[in-house]
Amino acid sequence: MDELNQNEEIQESSGKIEEILPTTNEEEMKKLMQDLDREQAYREHKCWRQYITVIVSLIFVSFQLYATISGLVTAQVLRATHLAFVQLLAFLLFPPTKKSPKNTLPWYDVVLGIVGAACWVYMVGGYSPKFLDFINNTFHANLTPLYARAGAYTGIDIAIGIVAILILFESCRRIVGLPIMIIAAVFILYAFIGKYLPGFLNHRGYSLQRVVSHLFYTTEGIIGTPIGACSTFIFLFILFGALLEKTGIGQFFIDVCNAIAGGASGGPAKVAVLSSALLGTVSGSSVSNTVGSGSFTIPMMKKLGYKGEFAGAVEAAASTGGQLMPPIMGAAAFLMAESLGAPYITIVKAAIVPAILYFAGIFITVHLEAKKLGLKGLPKDQLPKALPLFLKKGYMILPLVVIIYFLCAGFTAVFAALMGIVSCIVIGFVVSVVDLAKGRKPTFGAKDILDVICAAARNIISVAIACGMAGIIIGVVTLTGLGLKLGAGLVALAHGKLFLTLFFTMIASIILGMGAPTTANYLITSTITAGAIIQLGVEPIVAHMFAFYFGIIADVTPPVALAAIAGAAIAKAKPMKTAVNATKLAIGAFIIPYMCVYNPQMLMVNASPLSVIYIAVTALIGMFGISIALEGYGLNFTGFFHGNKNKALAICSDIFERLLFAGAGLLCVLPESKTDIIGLSLMAVLLVYQGIMRKVRKTAFAEQA
Repeated sequence: MDELNQNEEIQESSGKIEEILPTTNEEEMKKLMQDLDREQAYREHKCWRQYITVIVSLIFVSFQLYATISGLVTAQVLRATHLAFVQLLAFLLFPPTKKSPKNTLPWYDVVLGIVGAACWVYMVGGYSPKFLDFINNTFHANLTPLYARAGAYTGIDIAIGIVAILILFESCRRIVGLPIMIIAAVFILYAFIGKYLPGFLNHRGYSLQRVVSHLFYTTEGIIGTPIGACSTFIFLFILFGALLEKTGIGQFFIDVCNAIAGGASGGPAKVAVLSSALLGTVSGSSVSNTVGSGSFTIPMMKKLGYKGEFAGAVEAAASTGGQLMPPIMGAAAFLMAESLGAPYITIVKAAIVPAILYFAGIFITVHLEAKKLGLKGLPKDQLPKALPLFLKKGYMILPLVVIIYFLCAGFTAVFAALMGIVSCIVIGFVVSVVDLAKGRKPTFGAKDILDVICAAARNIISVAIACGMAGIIIGVVTLTGLGLKLGAGLVALAHGKLFLTLFFTMIASIILGMGAPTTANYLITSTITAGAIIQLGVEPIVAHMFAFYFGIIADVTPPVALAAIAGAAIAKAKPMKTAVNATKLAIGAFIIPYMCVYNPQMLMVNASPLSVIYIAVTALIGMFGISIALEGYGLNFTGFFHGNKNKALAICSDIFERLLFAGAGLLCVLPESKTDIIGLSLMAVLLVYQGIMRKVRKTAFAEQA
């Protein structure tokens, strides 16, 4: 009876929240995601065609789990087989353009998918002795393994490599986008024409056979480190994320955040910040996160009194930061671990303090905006109660707890992901048994499992293709030695100055990250720009995190700002104004990476717990000062005089106070004890001054009234 009352109470609270919201059209949200996020613009096959993709997806996922659990599949075979499935599904699921019909399957897409997969199956055969023995015995052939003829590839080998690369480019154009495709094409061109280029870009040049064989057949090219990571733990975590989404954890997170912060000043905006931080750990996509949680939070913010541009910006900034939030930070974090040769838990630990600072900055700004506008929270009786909610649905967070436990206990990311998947399945099974016992429809049935398998197979496609394209870039870098040359060139441009090198890297990372998915984004920026920072003595993990942050923040930085555009579309607001507001809200992402470089202890590099706490506290105070400066609101700014003869004086006073708060905040953010003391002192003086002036201004305002 108690459980029934709790369930009714939760449902009643959710219903009351929905009553105060404008209705959101699910079809509109779906179309918006398809327009802005290439990964969501997939075909939804009907009739017999859907069974093809389901069967291929089922075989794909089964193979991946077998290879991971058994450990019997060699690296080359695993990576090539992974790409074979990816290429086949890419053309079965994704049409040539966004405007192409999504309910048909043209013959040429079937051909491209089969030929693309066949190229990688050819490699599987070349690296599998048993397969070659079978072919030789069956057809009386005399084929030799690929590894036995390395450096002496045949014309057929090279032709297959060329076809595979061209088809990979086409699938990249469809699903990942033009930026990484163009960059990869430029790198390949560079491998051919380097001997004609001047200065540090010059190299001896390479033949077609040399370039193709290096990119296609070696583990320094397409099937290099990125695909290695993608075919192992990234795939497992994407499968884990698909399982979590199917359990309805997204709505659970939103309900929890409503219970915690919905009643506070400007509650819906704070709910957007908290829920996006939690959802980002599952979705790994700025646009998907913005549309997913934004369809709920943005109308609620507007209903409360926030302007559309600000409401869309809050969701976009928070959703973009979701990819920075441990314990699951999207595929890029796993690639970072693989590139650095570090345990994944090291990346997770390094991301904790920067993520807290980032979201704290947005949260503080949202709070100040609410106070400035006099916005209240949602009525308490229209919000879910925390205790009944956790008693009914608290089991949903157990898989995340399992992941965190095994990562912290020193197990590999692969094992932690497997345990997370197992926990999801066990919990789903137990809940379904309880449902059946109570005469309800099972929460998690066979159809749901098939949906999860198809979602995981579909979601890995863009990641794998981005990893393959990054393998081309890395392959050319290793072939020509371009990595060191680019780093040296960037350092020379900055005259060896660390700050200038960081600034140039920031600009390059933002530009390279515009319009690219997170995975492609990180792979591009880390390959091209991180090396320059490392050359100046910066820790590799710090350099990679620097490039990672600025690559991600491109999702809210004009002019592309895909996440901000998605938020603006839901809010019915101006896209560029929303992007500018989102950039202002995400100011922490422009400051934190510099803090990490000048004080690596923020990333827990050679840091004691006390030093990390001290740095985090002073930085939080600094973010508070910077937020006051950006919002123009603290204890109370000079707005009491606006609209009368003292307006001009008040505006000057506003600007002066805001500059002082910005300076105090930046001094607290800088990783030096002296600057912390000066910044904290200045902040204290400013707050005391504002407290005094608040009383003076109230008195003056009362007298004028």
